[in-house]
Amino acid sequence: MLIAWENEAYLTVDKLSKDKFEIVTPSESILAEPTVSLVDKVAGEQGTREVPDAYLKYLYSPQGQTIAAQNFYRPRDAEVAKKFASTIAPVKLFTIDNKFGGWT
Repeated sequence: MLIAWENEAYLTVDKLSKDKFEIVTPSESILAEPTVSLVDKVAGEQGTREVPDAYLKYLYSPQGQTIAAQNFYRPRDAEVAKKFASTIAPVKLFTIDNKFGGWT
């Protein structure tokens, strides 16, 4: 048994063997959204703001979301998500705030 991030389980099956592993997907799960941040002060001082801005825009563009979905991350773009609906099992996702009222 392996308890892992969803995309890692899908990558394992995809890369190693579709016949040797079974992915068991829960009907509900916590929405995990690792943050992506731009440190405004550093980018301003270094004069490098254009690069992280471009990266963030690309990350959430249809092309960036397609690359994410190809690596078994759930895309946020609805159109891209439709294209990969048969690849990633449907799961009802909830946030800590919505389900439990927050971390406190």
